[in-house]
Amino acid sequence: MNRVCSIFCQILALLPRLEFEAEVRKHKAERHARGFSSWTQMVAMLFCQLGHAQSLREITGGLASCEGKLRHLGIEEAPKRSTLSYANENRPWQLYQGVFYVLLKRCKGEAAEKKRKFNFHHKLLSLDSTVIPLCLSMFDWAQYKRTKGAVKLHMVLDHDGYLPHYAVISDGKTQDITAAKKMSFDPDTMVVFDRGYTDYDWWLPLSRQKVHFVTRLKDSAEYGVVGLHD
Repeated sequence: MNRVCSIFCQILALLPRLEFEAEVRKHKAERHARGFSSWTQMVAMLFCQLGHAQSLREITGGLASCEGKLRHLGIEEAPKRSTLSYANENRPWQLYQGVFYVLLKRCKGEAAEKKRKFNFHHKLLSLDSTVIPLCLSMFDWAQYKRTKGAVKLHMVLDHDGYLPHYAVISDGKTQDITAAKKMSFDPDTMVVFDRGYTDYDWWLPLSRQKVHFVTRLKDSAEYGVVGLHD
């Protein structure tokens, strides 16, 4: 008899339950749980992300519609809205930070074992940012425009395994170059970024630190060739 797991179940399988429970104990995340496990909370919020749910009602309703098919995800029943809301507000966020680093360590180990189809001389990183919209009525501190809220995620992607190398969240109005100037890179690293990071005063110290970079010049750029490399 063939057993078929859902894609959701396969995603959850990437995180061993024992390692997750170890992080729960480390951060005492279930000190006042009253039967609602951190695993159920994580499954619910992951369902929110993958299903593009916009509210607690959509999360709980969506999981409830799968009643009878939740056991393979490691949960007995769909959570109540009030229970999930309370857990999101009161449980330590450090638990999920720890879970992230557990997964990152595992992914780095697997990436190191895979061989590339080509060898690149330099460590290759990509630098970019994205705006994450927020509801301004709920996150009044994240005002982006007159009627919109947002934060901006600045990300450095490591092409060895396509894993996050560095990430920082700022308010939505922060310019890309402002965040980039606070980052540091090892010598002989190759950093790729777009024209939003055009700043000659930043490029100069990168060159002096022997950090290589690839970008596109703006059409209005004025330059002169002062030397060529063999």
